[in-house]
Amino acid sequence: MKIHLPALALILAAALWRVAIVLEPSLFNVSPITALAFCGALYFRDWRMWLVPLAALTLSDLWLNYYHAAAFGYTWTLPEMLLRAGCLGVALGLGRLVARRRNVTNLLSGSLASSLVFYFVTNTAAWSADVFYSGTLAGWWQAMTVGHPEFPPTLWFFRNTLAGDLLFTGLFVGAMALAAARDRPGALARA
Repeated sequence: MKIHLPALALILAAALWRVAIVLEPSLFNVSPITALAFCGALYFRDWRMWLVPLAALTLSDLWLNYYHAAAFGYTWTLPEMLLRAGCLGVALGLGRLVARRRNVTNLLSGSLASSLVFYFVTNTAAWSADVFYSGTLAGWWQAMTVGHPEFPPTLWFFRNTLAGDLLFTGLFVGAMALAAARDRPGALARA
């Protein structure tokens, strides 16, 4: 198993980013974790390396759960955490699909699809479990768009999720391209 140190450093930085943004509410959900799961499957042939983004999500979830409990009295349940891990599993699968034909269109499509899956799955789960939402189509639409009135709209969170996924996918792909170019003699001089 070849270890890609730049990739592992990015994954560690991503987990730290996710923990640090609690200090800046406007950056909530600008998270690199889904992008790194997607990109991990793009570049890592060894499936064991795919566990790194899942571990980063789990560890940062545990810290964020502690933070949310202390700051807001709100905690995530194990099923919620497993649901997010499942969304990362979908991002890994999309990354494997895109790895077969890696181009800009497929990278953007895969990143967008990963964001949409996370958004629809987690908000639908919130709608089905939260008594605040009516069990109707109107209640589901509320969960998808405005959410709870005491929080920013859920579309705001999706905007941040999408921005984070696109930004961090671009950074990861760029870092891997630079690392590959550096490994080829004279590649940077030709670029």
